[in-house]
Amino acid sequence: MSDAPGEGSGARISGDAGGVTDRVRQVIGRLGWSQRAFARRLGMDPSKLSRSLGGSRRFTLAEIVRIADVGGVDTGWLLGAPEPPAEPDRAPTTVPEGGRPLQIVRETVQLIAEHGFHGVRVADIAAACGTSPATVHYHFPGRDALLAAAVRWYLDEDAARRTAGPAGTADARAELLRLIALQTPRSARQRRQWLVRLELWAQAARSTPAGRLHAHHHRQWRATVADVLRRGVDQGVFRAVDPESTALRLTALIDGLATQVLATAPDSTGPDTMHEALLAFVETELTAG
Repeated sequence: MSDAPGEGSGARISGDAGGVTDRVRQVIGRLGWSQRAFARRLGMDPSKLSRSLGGSRRFTLAEIVRIADVGGVDTGWLLGAPEPPAEPDRAPTTVPEGGRPLQIVRETVQLIAEHGFHGVRVADIAAACGTSPATVHYHFPGRDALLAAAVRWYLDEDAARRTAGPAGTADARAELLRLIALQTPRSARQRRQWLVRLELWAQAARSTPAGRLHAHHHRQWRATVADVLRRGVDQGVFRAVDPESTALRLTALIDGLATQVLATAPDSTGPDTMHEALLAFVETELTAG
């Protein structure tokens, strides 16, 4: 099984790979889970985890961050560093649930939405987390590694939201309407998600590592829509459209309308207008007569 774009050797953990795998095994052992159960909790293919623990594949930085989050340990410790000293000017309660690495990644995504990909500084991330730049650097070796981890976390969270609803034999029309609602930037959270997505489209246009990750993620999103359309045709709720080409048109319409919602005044193209246009597409292009 091939890995996704952006998971090549440059994105993998280098150094004492054996030490890393030993510490990951310790985490799994303390939790008392099977490897397969741990992989499911990570959102990771069990075969990839098995190969990484067996030494034929190295963990990516994003995987190490997620392992630290799930296992309640420090990213730095997983990478071979000693346990970090307590921050003398901070009470332990200042560290959020999930640990410092996850907080750093989340705040980085928030700052990307607010200031753009190139406007994010380590000092700003540290300030948002209520800690020091040294602590950020302790958990992540550099700004590029941190941004890569943040992008992976954002994409994983986005994919999890899309797959949270019923699947398989669920009504395809209801599923498509749910996906459309998720993509309509009504709430502050949804607007932030779209602002990050627009930043990643700019990265994709420049074929940066983060941009290639986003392009791969978007292909998966389009395939998800195509699968829903295919089920709808089989169920008789959609007319006999070509799933792939229709998914291309629908996702392009979603992208274009969302960009207009974010870029125009509230009294112009707003989320209600976007949602109505998408529902009109479903009615005129898809709904079986």
